[in-house]
Amino acid sequence: MKWTYDWLKDYLKTDASAETIADTLTRIGLEIDDVSVPIMPIAAKIIECRAHENSDHLHVLMVDDGTGTLRQVVCGAPNARAGLISALAVPGCVVDGHEIQRGKLRGVASDGMMCSEKELGISDNHDGIIELPADTKIGAPVVEGSIVFEAGITPNRPDYLAVRGIAHDLAAAGVGGYVGTNGVPLAEEGVGRRVKIETDKCMVYRYAEIHDIQVKPSNEEIARRLRAIGISPKNAPIDATNYVCYDMGQPMHCFDADEIKGDITVRMAVPGEEFTDLFGTTHTLCDKDIVITDEAGVLALAGVVGGARAMTTDKTKNILLESAYFDPVSVRKTAKRIGVSTDASYRYERGIDPTISDVALAAAARIIIAACGGTVCVVSSAGQIPADRIVIDYSPDMFAKKMGFNVPAETQMDILIALGYTVGEHGNKWRVFPPRRRVDVEIPETVIADIARIYGYDKIAGTAMHRPSNPVRPHKDHALDIKMALASRGLNECRSYAFGNSRIEAMLSDHEPVMVANPIVADFDTARGGLLGGLLGAVSNNEKRGYCDLALFELGTVFDGDAPGQQRTALCIVRTGAAVPRHWAGRARDVDIYDVKADIVSQLSAQRYTVATDNPPRWAHPYRYGRIMQGKKVIAEFGELSPVVARQMRIKTRACVALVANIENIPARRVAKYTPVPEFPPITRDFAFIADSAFPAAGIVNTAMAADRRITDAIVFDAFDMGGGKKSIAFTITIQPDKNMTDADLMEIQNAVIDAVEKKCGAEIRDK
Repeated sequence: MKWTYDWLKDYLKTDASAETIADTLTRIGLEIDDVSVPIMPIAAKIIECRAHENSDHLHVLMVDDGTGTLRQVVCGAPNARAGLISALAVPGCVVDGHEIQRGKLRGVASDGMMCSEKELGISDNHDGIIELPADTKIGAPVVEGSIVFEAGITPNRPDYLAVRGIAHDLAAAGVGGYVGTNGVPLAEEGVGRRVKIETDKCMVYRYAEIHDIQVKPSNEEIARRLRAIGISPKNAPIDATNYVCYDMGQPMHCFDADEIKGDITVRMAVPGEEFTDLFGTTHTLCDKDIVITDEAGVLALAGVVGGARAMTTDKTKNILLESAYFDPVSVRKTAKRIGVSTDASYRYERGIDPTISDVALAAAARIIIAACGGTVCVVSSAGQIPADRIVIDYSPDMFAKKMGFNVPAETQMDILIALGYTVGEHGNKWRVFPPRRRVDVEIPETVIADIARIYGYDKIAGTAMHRPSNPVRPHKDHALDIKMALASRGLNECRSYAFGNSRIEAMLSDHEPVMVANPIVADFDTARGGLLGGLLGAVSNNEKRGYCDLALFELGTVFDGDAPGQQRTALCIVRTGAAVPRHWAGRARDVDIYDVKADIVSQLSAQRYTVATDNPPRWAHPYRYGRIMQGKKVIAEFGELSPVVARQMRIKTRACVALVANIENIPARRVAKYTPVPEFPPITRDFAFIADSAFPAAGIVNTAMAADRRITDAIVFDAFDMGGGKKSIAFTITIQPDKNMTDADLMEIQNAVIDAVEKKCGAEIRDK
């Protein structure tokens, strides 16, 4: 976005310097990229004029530009002569959209260009160079130059795409007083074409017919401002629409009224319908495109580009001036599909002030009539801008809670009113109505951000409320607790995109992918159904660069569908390479599935579980996989990455994976409490059972632990195949007494273990 200093002062009464304005805008959220004063043509006197030796119409001039050194310029104007004072564009000047540079014409060096009235934007006269009065000061600018500001506009602030929007924020920041706009719309009058809106993608369509004009150049001020921001003036009607677009943020279009056949209809395009734009390109339209039509066909692609038919030319006598509000989403989709981006589409895509169309129409009409004459004979409209306004329930106390420092309620109120908000005050409860130009304001947090930026971020450091140096964090953030616990085990957190690759997701699971309608890149064509694909991509990229020993985890949202409630927060852990660094004191070993199993078990807060090994998923090695279960509920999965998947992902190092489908399956970590040292020492007992070879040892151990509440642990210390489909499992249980225990008490626990294992596991106690 570019604008000039004098243009800004149409809306802002201020004497602040350009530097102060730039600093203030950057401070309140609009970062200024550049502030420049363009080089303008200056008055210069021709001291010598001789014929060019290699041309029959060029002259070689020696001109005095006020520097004390004559400058050589090659010129082809027939009126060039010694003693004439004219306009000189030195290298660096931009004339008619082109920067003047040093060069040679027919082998003779030329250090600038002498300018005609047309090249200066004063008139259409291009018969020769301009002739200035004899008393003109040599070296003085011939036309006034303006300070030009340039800023990058973020998508959430489309109001900054209008000079008036920038002026409004500067006034709120105390740089000057906001002057406002000439808000007198054109009264509807005359009988002309009817307008019919057949789609809800156009809320309002207004037009004015101006008859009996004579197309002329714009007045000097408008032409100069447009040139300063990089727009070449064409003629007054076209320049008026460009000017109002930057001035008020309302895109407009100008048609030749004599080329429009009958009434105007705004509708959705018919699939296959063709349209030729004003650049001569033909587009095939679809039913998602908004079009402006007459009885003969499409006149314009709404909000994007006008058509070749009914375009305004120098021969136009009657014009139809359009000002409308089109749906931002529809305009963006059309502009992206046909590959055309204009100043109009750029603004419509981001959202314009829905209330400005009538005022903008009147402003453009007055500019055209002032330059070209004519009479407004018809003003008509269809549709209506919704009167509903966004209402935000807000309390001044919210500011301190969100920002960490206090701003008095009176100051907050003053800032909001200065920004154009309407505030209904009911004690400590406010009803806040954002200005209609601020399409980004929908929630209290945006209101708070507005107050903070105008109040001044530079004041925060001195007033911020500091937390205690060593606060006690309550255990309320379940996800953060999991992250901290995993980090304490040496794992590093990864953050990847919330998109997935359909090919990789199909390789890892049978989950139905949630496809993205308009992916940013081809590799991210789904809303991710799991976290494993992203982490395996990280492993592959690290391995290519020589980093094979990795311990990674990610906790994030995954998608089972595109409807609300079809998302969940999952956890994925991947370990690769060496489990521990090489050291002289012990052997190095590679990670295995028990490392990732331990990562998950560490999160279970000592809760009991079982392990199942059947039905491994696609990503897992068929014989190195397990599921952690609590009853019939799957808490987590762990296993080694399938060699097939590893080969497809180009991973050569062994990778072990653990997955938690939903972190709600992991119990919240309890705040540690002091537990007194047991009064009685623990007691151990050994057992050996004969069971079917297919029965998991974990099932026997868990059954034994459940036999009595005083059994606190059970560890397998021996297992071997006995043949005949049987195996031996030997384990030790630990009993924590709560009183002096007799042999009878211990025998009771021992018998309870034997009975439970034999009945529930189908095992037999070994006698020998």
